Parts: sequence; structure tokens; C-alpha cells
Amino acid sequence: MLRASAVMAAGTMVSRVTGFIRTMALATAIGTAAMGDAYNAAYAIPYSILDLLLLGVLSSVVVPMIVRAQKEDPDGGRAYEQRLLTLATVALAVVALLAVLAAPVLIDLYTTGWTGRKFDVAVTLARFILPQLAFFGIGAVAGAVLNTRDRFAAPMWAPVLNNVVVIGVLIIYLAVFGDAGRDLARVTDGQLALLGLGTTAGIVAQAAVLLLALRRAGFTFTPRLDVRNARLGEMGRAGIWTIGYVVVTQLGFMLTTNLSSQAGDAVSGHGITPYTYAFQLFQLPYGVIGVSVITAALPRMSRAVSEGRFGDVRAEFGSSVRLIGSIMVPVSLLLMVLGPAITVPIYAHGATSVQDAVYIGNVLQVYGLGLVPFAVFQLLLRVFYSFGDTRTPVYVGAATTVLNALFMWILYQMLPYAYTVMGLAFAYAVAYSLGAVVAWWLASRRVQGLGGWQIGMSMTRMYLAALPTAVLALVVVWLVQIAFGGLTFLTSVIILMVGGGVGMLLYLAVAHRMRIPEVNSIVGMVAGRLGR
Repeated sequence: MLRASAVMAAGTMVSRVTGFIRTMALATAIGTAAMGDAYNAAYAIPYSILDLLLLGVLSSVVVPMIVRAQKEDPDGGRAYEQRLLTLATVALAVVALLAVLAAPVLIDLYTTGWTGRKFDVAVTLARFILPQLAFFGIGAVAGAVLNTRDRFAAPMWAPVLNNVVVIGVLIIYLAVFGDAGRDLARVTDGQLALLGLGTTAGIVAQAAVLLLALRRAGFTFTPRLDVRNARLGEMGRAGIWTIGYVVVTQLGFMLTTNLSSQAGDAVSGHGITPYTYAFQLFQLPYGVIGVSVITAALPRMSRAVSEGRFGDVRAEFGSSVRLIGSIMVPVSLLLMVLGPAITVPIYAHGATSVQDAVYIGNVLQVYGLGLVPFAVFQLLLRVFYSFGDTRTPVYVGAATTVLNALFMWILYQMLPYAYTVMGLAFAYAVAYSLGAVVAWWLASRRVQGLGGWQIGMSMTRMYLAALPTAVLALVVVWLVQIAFGGLTFLTSVIILMVGGGVGMLLYLAVAHRMRIPEVNSIVGMVAGRLGR
């Protein structure tokens, strides 16, 4: 699992790094105020629709069904995979068309109080960005088929091309239009077309790479419209609960965007955009480590469940949690300490001021509290999915989302607008921490124990090994602030190099001395590759 996860983690790391460059270019070109909020509101809608229609069903329903078809069907599941890809292509093309027509309604749903030019710009951008729905969905199904063949590299590396395309578009946008491209009053429909269609072009390139990888894996796509053999009834019965879960989470996300849009209207630079940028950074460790490990673990857990090997399910889950925790534990502490030092070098350029970048970092610091609980929560859901149980995750996810919404509303009422987005991040961290506790209890009952005592002891040792790293980072922040004053690009880089870079080396050294197996495995694998 470590080898498979390492391949995916490498691709995801490059993807996330290029994603940071993309976000830097976006922040430089359009900033974090009104224009940035309009773009990010439009950009969030297709992902929300995809979550609702497809992405949640992929991991919970489609992957286990493809695995079963490969095992049971005489042709190894080839025809079944072709039917799924055909169905996804046709259905999502129709959805994309309907979404473009309904763009004004969708912007209204995800924001509050937007009128006039800001609303018009958001609608125009949405109409240019929403066609990516079809291409993103096709790529997602192709990626799922590749994963069941243990081909993990292409789905993790394809987003790199997406980011490169969009970075190129943003560089052109910034070079040609300059200040006019970030001013709502001056931006033209032609400029918005370049920005929106350029974003869609990245997804088209990503889907093309995945389809090419599928072909190289021996899969020849032949359109099949015999949907009666696509097991849609079975998929629907299993997927209805997942769709219910996604509906609930998207309602929670809509509340988040509405509350943050109101805060952004009250205090410029404190709205949807800082929430979005901080969340992207928060997702980096989970995307690099968590998603890689979970993607490798789900097919194995599904096969173990189908063969009645519950002990292997427990072993797979335990090793996955420990492997995730060995990296995410120190990273979560560093996020809580170094948040502004991370965001200033990334975002404080062009239209985004240092103060705006520091606020994004403050939101990121709060998010750091929920990094490990969120990753464990997502892994626990895969335990249920490996059993073909999509109902329990709905109940757990719905309860978590309701808690999140309740905490968000309470904090929104209590905090000034300048702290609203930080409050939304805190509500998210607390809700997923409580959700992980409930999900653990239910999953433990399902597999007759998850080895909680052993996992708890391992995680405790990881936190103890990470404490010197957190202390070092705090001292570095304090000393640099005294020596140089406020945060700048240079001082932030110094803090990251010493507090982050040296801090992580210190963690690896302490964890190695404490003989934490997962850290030793990672160090050994890296050392072995460097020695070749």
C-alpha cells in the first residue's frame, strides 16, 4: 500500500504545487475582493453539482460494482465499464446544458444579497465555467475504472495538465488586461470569456489525458446504449443513500457560501475567496496523503469484505490510519502555527495585499485543528462503503453537516464580520471531530473492533514526536517577528524554511528515535530511492 500510495502522493504533490501556482496567479490577477468572490462563487457551482450527481457515488457505489463486474462477468467487466462511461457522457452533457441555462438561479442559491454588476459578472463566469461538468464527469469515471485496475498514477497526474493550462490562461489574462481585469466596473464580457473558458479548457485537457491512459491500459471505449444491462436499479438502490449524503453536505456548503458572501460584502477581502483559498491549502495534506492512502485501501477492503476476511479489513484500516497520521499529525500542528507565513508568499501579489493574505493564513490556522479528524472521518466512511453500506454514511454525514451548520450559524451571530470566515472554519473542525467519533463507534461495531487502543497509542506517540516541531516553529515565528517586524515575503520564507523545513526534519528524527514504524517505512523508502 505504501508503494501504491507513494505513486499517487507524488502525482498529487505535483498537482497541488501547480494548483498553488494557479491560485497565486488567480489571486494576483483578480484579488480576494468582489471580482475574486464572483469568480470563486461561479467556480464552486460545477463541483457542487458533480458531488451531487457523481463523485460521491463513484467511491461508495461505482468502484465496488466495477470490482464485482470484473470478478463475475465473463468479459471481465469490459462491457459494464463501457456502459457506465457512455451513460456518464450523455447524462452529464445534458446536465451541463441545463446548468448553463440556470446559471442566474444557481448564483442566487450560493450567494446572498448580490445584485447589479457583481451578480452579472458571477452569472457570466458561471455560464463559461459550467460546461466543464461533462468533461470532469467523464474523467472521473475513467479514473474510477483505472483505479480498479490498480492504475493510480494517471488520475493523480492528470490534474497537473489542468493546472498548467489554467496558469497559462491567467498569465495571458494578467499580461493583457492588468488592472482592468480585476475591476468589476471595467471588466468586459470578452475578458470574462477568456477567464471562464480558460478554466474549462483545463478540465477538457485533464479528461483527455485520463481517456488516453484508459486506452493504454487496454480499455477500448465502445459506446453502449443498452442501459438495461448497466445495473442502474442496483446502483440506484445503493447510491440513493450516497446521493442523500451529498445533498445534505451541499446544503451545508450553500450555507457556508451564503454566510461568507455576506461577510465579504460587509468587509472587503473577508468573504468567499479567503474561505476558498484557505480550504484549498487545508486540503493539501489530505489530498496528497489521505486521498492516496484511501484510494489504494478501498479496493482492498472491498475485496476482503466480499471474501469474508474481516481481520484483513481491520488490518487495512489500522495501517491506513497510522500511515495518514504519521504525516498529517505534524503538518496539522505546523498549519496552526505557520498559517500566515504560508499564505503571504503564495497570495500577497498583485491585487492581493499582505493583509488579505494574512487573513487567509488566519483561517488556515483554524482549519489545522480539523485536519486529522477530517482525514480519519473520510477513511471511516470507506469502511462502510467496502461493505456496500451507503446508508450509514448518510446518517453520519447528515448529523455532521447539521452540527456544522448549527455551529456556523451560532458563530456567525456571535462574531464580527471580520472574523466570520474564521468562525466557519472552526465550526467545520469541531463538527468533523465529533463526526469522526460517531463514525468510529459505528464502524467498530460493524467489523467487531477497529483496534482503537493500538491506533490511539500510535497516534499519541506521533503527537509527542511532533511537539518539538511545533515548539520550534513557534520560537522561529517569535524571533523573526522581533528581528524584522511584520510579515513580508522574505520573512515568511525564512519562517517556512526554518520552522517548517527544519521542523519536519526534527519530527522525522524524533519519530525515528521513537521507532514509529510508519515514519521509519517512509524514511526507508525515500532513502532507498535516493540511494539508487
